[in-house]
Amino acid sequence: MAIKFQYNKTSLQQIEKQLKMRQRTLPIIKNKETALRLEVKRCKEEVAELEARLKQQIAGYESMFALWGEFDASLVQLKDVEMDVKKVAGVRVPVLVNIKLEAKPFGIFSAPKWYFDGINLLHGLAKTAVEREFAVAKCDLLDHARRKTTQKVNLFEKVQIPGFQEAMRKIKRFMEDEENLSKSSQKILKSLQEKRKAGEEGKEDAA
Repeated sequence: MAIKFQYNKTSLQQIEKQLKMRQRTLPIIKNKETALRLEVKRCKEEVAELEARLKQQIAGYESMFALWGEFDASLVQLKDVEMDVKKVAGVRVPVLVNIKLEAKPFGIFSAPKWYFDGINLLHGLAKTAVEREFAVAKCDLLDHARRKTTQKVNLFEKVQIPGFQEAMRKIKRFMEDEENLSKSSQKILKSLQEKRKAGEEGKEDAA
């Protein structure tokens, strides 16, 4: 990214202001990036834990596979999912508040005894599956924010701050050269004026 500037004092002041703002902001962005990295790590661990639990519950379901043919799956329904939104490291993420599952009544005496275990197992499966979806969504949002923050850190640290510093050096060097040239010109002009004056005085003395 090329920094646009002019070789004058106004441009130098503007660039200096931009540089100071980025130098002040950089530590804040770095802290945010660190916080997001930690949150993404925690979130991934949470997803891995929920996936392991889900596999375990599915294994329990499969162990009863022969019996599921007798089970009425419509007995268990997911009625509602209550959610909220909260900020994690400055990022708005969905938070699971409650899962409402409904078990329809069935004939206790006519249905097999394992129906209660089946309903509990389906409850657990549904709850874990929903929790996992929320955890994955949270992870995606946090990781996206983390990547954007890392890009901003790199932009400030590797492009803009060095760019503004280089622009300041160029303007200062140009202004110093201009000042030195002006001083040199003044000296030359003064010297010529002195020589001319000395020449005129010489002519007067000769006359």
